[in-house]
Amino acid sequence: MKRSTMLVGLALSGTLLVSACSGGAAGSAQNAAGPAGKPAQGGVVQVLANAGFSHLDPARGFDGGVNNFYRLIYRTLTTQGAAPGAEGTKIVPDLATDTGKASDGGKTWTFTLKDGLFFETGAPITSAEVKFGVSRAWDPELGIGSPYAKQIIDAPASYQGPYKSGDLPTIATPDAKTVVFHLKKPYADFGSVVAQNTFVPIPVGSGVGNQLDAKPIASGPYKVAQYKPGASLKLVRNDKWDAKTDSVRAAKPDGFQWTFGLDGATIDERMIAGQGTDANAIAGTIQAATVARVQTPQLKQRTLSGLGGCTTYMGLNTTKKPLGDVRVRQAINLAVNKQTVRDAVGGSSLAELATSIQPPTVVGRVDYNPYPSQDGKGDREAARKLLAEAGLAGGFTLTLDTRAQPKMQAMAVAIQQALEPLKITVKINTIDTSTYYEVIGTPSQQHDAAITGWCPDWPSGATFLPPLFDGRNIVAKGNSNLAQLNDPGVNSRIDEIAAMSDVKQANAAYGELDKQIMKLAPIVPLLYEKVVTVVGSNIAGAYLHDGFSGGIDLVSVGLTDAGK
Repeated sequence: MKRSTMLVGLALSGTLLVSACSGGAAGSAQNAAGPAGKPAQGGVVQVLANAGFSHLDPARGFDGGVNNFYRLIYRTLTTQGAAPGAEGTKIVPDLATDTGKASDGGKTWTFTLKDGLFFETGAPITSAEVKFGVSRAWDPELGIGSPYAKQIIDAPASYQGPYKSGDLPTIATPDAKTVVFHLKKPYADFGSVVAQNTFVPIPVGSGVGNQLDAKPIASGPYKVAQYKPGASLKLVRNDKWDAKTDSVRAAKPDGFQWTFGLDGATIDERMIAGQGTDANAIAGTIQAATVARVQTPQLKQRTLSGLGGCTTYMGLNTTKKPLGDVRVRQAINLAVNKQTVRDAVGGSSLAELATSIQPPTVVGRVDYNPYPSQDGKGDREAARKLLAEAGLAGGFTLTLDTRAQPKMQAMAVAIQQALEPLKITVKINTIDTSTYYEVIGTPSQQHDAAITGWCPDWPSGATFLPPLFDGRNIVAKGNSNLAQLNDPGVNSRIDEIAAMSDVKQANAAYGELDKQIMKLAPIVPLLYEKVVTVVGSNIAGAYLHDGFSGGIDLVSVGLTDAGK
């Protein structure tokens, strides 16, 4: 999800992290009268949010909040399931009849489309539209979202998407229902890759520039009826969607209504009061000050909580002096007081201290701490020693990028204060939330460091470490390797793991690679944040989805009483 990542807490997660689509812990169990009860047919679910979506164009958006939203209006060849816990992250067929058939030693993958698939316009969805949608990922302006298609699918080096370069010969469409992908090298988990947003079918020739950001072309159960960026978004039923072709989306409500730009404290007050249409509302993670207030029996029944499945971290730009010196990066890792960073987001109720790159929810993850300190408060003396070795006992100045959001500002200040005793002056550069990931994902606009995060697109190390640290994937726009790390040892180990045909063996190897990377200290793991959210009293079918940054799974939620 995802920088999801990159994960943005636009609609359903108060945290803003980088992407990818994300895993998390299962939400707390609810009884039949609570949020997990069966939704009725009809009604409109209200969504209260602090910020708007990054992009409605599936080639451009890549964060937990928008990835979750996309499933309402778009479909892909496969998708994650619709259930709490590990069941929700299982890859299942969506537009395709199965999760793909590999041949040529895993370098060629074939998918067959189901019958009865249509866009909201009534036009049929064929292999040509799937191919066209995927080929948009190579467009240098549009393809800033999920990186997997262009990293894994073979393509001419000069290819720049269908609008500039025309046909992509490495994706074949022998007939209207068959799509064949030719990969650069074998990829055992390609059935999960095609669940990414870049595999949304798009009518051939459409989607130039900002067209899909303004008016998406739906293939899912809902379509956009009205969109005012930064203010509101209304979804209504797509009558060309056939439920018989879709085993994932319950699509019980008649529509969804987003209200963007609300202050976090205002959202909390409205959700707790639950008056009027707010009884039909869902929102993101509550503010730290609200945690104590939701302990009453009545509100507990309307509360969902669990790990978001993402890692909040500070990326260190290894191309900037003096951060190019590994000793300096290691010193910063030792010096940061993670307790005060956690206090900034609301304390232990809303986050755990992070020690490794991968969060606890990733399969194969190793629990270790390469830069330990007492209670995570930082080891200032060890940091001073490393800075002295690097000739920087007198300190230096760095610029830290963060978002225009109170919690993220507080985290930046906590880091600033932790580094000050080492004579490291941190200048905080605040960037608008809606454009944050585009700015820090453009190397020419990057500063020395950035507070961000990453969530797995499916619970595997393949969706965590290669996107963030493979130096061959550094691009001019939509770059997820914020550290701009290009280490030959890391790159070659990524190749070795990718060649493994056993996914379980590969995930274990990624757990060890986590250690190898952290010796280079390209990031400072800060927190594994939690989702704590209150839903309206008339909400049913609500659970936290491990695959979408711990947010409420939108394809399953609905109303207990559709007439309210």
